[in-house]
Amino acid sequence: MQPANLLFIISDQHQAAAMACAGHALAQTPNLDRLAAAGTRFSKAYTNCPICVPARASLATGRYVHQIGNWDNGFPYDGSVAGWGHRLQAAGHRVDSIGKLHFRSSADDNGFSEEIEPLHVVDGIGDPASGIRDGSVKRDWRPGIEEAGPRDSTYQQYDIRNRDKAIRWLKEHQQDEQPWALFLSFVTPHPPWFSPPETYERYPREAIQLPPQWEDANWPRHPTYDYMRRFFSCEQSFDEAIIRRLHAAYYGICTFLDQQIGQVMSALDALNLRQNTRVIYTSDHGEHLGARGIFGKFTMYEEACAIPFIMSGPDVPVGKVVDTPISLVDCYPTVLEALGCAGDEMDQSLPGESLWEIAAADSRDRTVFSEYHAIGSHSAYYMLRDRRYKYIYHVGGPAQLFDLAADPAEVEDLALNPGDRATQLLRAYEAKLREILDPEAVDRRAKRDQQRKIESLGGREAVIKRGAFVNSPVPGEAPRFQAFQTADG
Repeated sequence: MQPANLLFIISDQHQAAAMACAGHALAQTPNLDRLAAAGTRFSKAYTNCPICVPARASLATGRYVHQIGNWDNGFPYDGSVAGWGHRLQAAGHRVDSIGKLHFRSSADDNGFSEEIEPLHVVDGIGDPASGIRDGSVKRDWRPGIEEAGPRDSTYQQYDIRNRDKAIRWLKEHQQDEQPWALFLSFVTPHPPWFSPPETYERYPREAIQLPPQWEDANWPRHPTYDYMRRFFSCEQSFDEAIIRRLHAAYYGICTFLDQQIGQVMSALDALNLRQNTRVIYTSDHGEHLGARGIFGKFTMYEEACAIPFIMSGPDVPVGKVVDTPISLVDCYPTVLEALGCAGDEMDQSLPGESLWEIAAADSRDRTVFSEYHAIGSHSAYYMLRDRRYKYIYHVGGPAQLFDLAADPAEVEDLALNPGDRATQLLRAYEAKLREILDPEAVDRRAKRDQQRKIESLGGREAVIKRGAFVNSPVPGEAPRFQAFQTADG
């Protein structure tokens, strides 16, 4: 594989299913569809943690969250664990970023030669209140869900700037002799669930298919999800009209995102860079959209944990769909190989594999791993996913098991009434999980680290007094903090 430029495009909270090329009946994503048709789409791609800061730390370092300790949105990446950007720079490559990073600060060496209008966590601190996991406080997400609809947002404005800066960057570096890497990070379709009116109107509310188990009578009654709904003040279900409007707004934002990507890809073509530039498109995690009574990310259901993943360019098979399971930690060796950066001994201990090799081969079985220790959870949970099954281990709660070949909507939890086969699978998956980590010990370690973080910021009352914000502000925008509610308030 010859070294070439790499344009790595990532979005925030893009549900894997919300693309026409992934089979969605309504989503209008013509530019991503063309990218997939010209390259390879991975149909079973997953985040290593379904929340922003930990997912992005895993992507940067090629390591699992429990290996690096970026547990939640109060533990931002600070460059202390070397990432693929550091490796590329050491090999003489230019590595720049444009847009959202959600790291601690640009004052850190995050592995980029230049960070162009980066979005980092608020005050270099982020959201340490994510570490208060005893159920004593909660947040109210109902207003944000109820106000979804056609409207401008600072996130849309920011992504237009990110698009324009990317096009300008490509023009400035079109003659570079040494292969470069550009990490272009859009923040949409992350909430707020506001869509440009012109794309919102493309999605008639009556045509929208309602998500799995959206009505409270059908919610999975599991302690993890009951706790999460209480935490976000979503114990009562929403009217069907609100769910439909939310979906229309979300799909409208996805189409808006697709338009920005399309303009960047058109610039790549106009500058004659396509023939020597490989392109990756993915997202940090998905979005529930009311499935199972949950909004946002946070879980190991497909809506939140599955991500889009497309590769295109030199040496990438054209028009191929790969069913081999992959995850974001695979990006580390993938990025290094794209630019011809040789591996070292330390790379041998990393869990990821090069996706160029996986794309070129026949689909095969493989197990990927994800974990969660953050907001809205009382205790940790972990996922193992292979080509057929998904296993979710909940510390202090019952495990779940889904046969996604027979039940892609994940409405039949085989662990609830397991026969002999399901019982054997549950035992085998737990044993495989314990080969990766001790789930209870890691849960305790995360909670200790979170408690120490809170104490370092003045203690529990100081962190609660600071308040919470639903969405990280874009550069130049002041954060809008909200007061916490008590659990019985």
